[in-house]
Amino acid sequence: MKIYLANPRGFCAGVDRAIDIVDLSLQTYGSPIYVRHEIVHSRHVVNGLREKGAVFVEELNEVPDGSIVIFSAHGVSKSVWEEARRRDLKIIDATCPLVIKVHNEVNRDYTNNYELILIGHAGHPEVVGTLGQVPDKFHLVSSVEDVDRLQVQSPTHLSYVTQTTLSVDECRDIVEALHRRFPGIKGPHQEDICYATQNRQNAVKELAKFVDVILVIGSPNSSNSTRLKELGERCGKSSFLIDSYKDIQPEWLDGVRAIGIAAGASAPEVLVTEVITYLKGLGAEELEELTVVEEDVEFLLPKELLTAQRSG
Repeated sequence: MKIYLANPRGFCAGVDRAIDIVDLSLQTYGSPIYVRHEIVHSRHVVNGLREKGAVFVEELNEVPDGSIVIFSAHGVSKSVWEEARRRDLKIIDATCPLVIKVHNEVNRDYTNNYELILIGHAGHPEVVGTLGQVPDKFHLVSSVEDVDRLQVQSPTHLSYVTQTTLSVDECRDIVEALHRRFPGIKGPHQEDICYATQNRQNAVKELAKFVDVILVIGSPNSSNSTRLKELGERCGKSSFLIDSYKDIQPEWLDGVRAIGIAAGASAPEVLVTEVITYLKGLGAEELEELTVVEEDVEFLLPKELLTAQRSG
């Protein structure tokens, strides 16, 4: 059996930054450091940070007044910011810069009296945070059918944004439907789409040309990891989402001559290494990396956190 390894895979720049922010905050301020929601959608990462002293909470009412709280990479609504300030919480913002860019665009368009549309998945933390940027005139669509049912007040003064973790491919049909219904609709620049999502999906498409089965490493609540698994299936390959090598079922590999490994944007490389070691124990002998693009994106850490560390 031969292993093909997708590249790019695993941590994106936004996830790297978010994890570094929690680590550096613990080093600078000590524990406990409170984190609203999972910093990124990875059980492995969250458990590791919890062991270091991070306390993960669902809502701010679980955080004592005056404490340090970190907002996750997915971003939060304005009401969460307002509550944190009202309670004198020290805020460290780990929101991905690409998400912040979308928030800025939403606020700018709202100020210019646009009626807004968000392409995304209901209930995803990023979607909740983006919808919470403005008080009204915001519609969520997740499918072409949603576009067909859409009722708007200002069909000639509309703009749309997308959940950053959706790829260009995933949005294409919905965007085309929006332009058909509302020819004058204003859209974002393509670079607002998360580069990492598109790159990892392109890597899975490449994997599918060479393998019989695709294993996608990522937690079940990771949207981008789930999309990778679904994409593998659409490419005609048996595809499985696994949290670690322990989830692999031996029957998945019956008769398999080539197996592909991909990893979502919040999956650490150590999990990839463990899966490779496990497969080698089952008889895999060759390993080949399939690279579709080299990533070199880096996001800066918050200035106030770096300043606090230097003065500490």
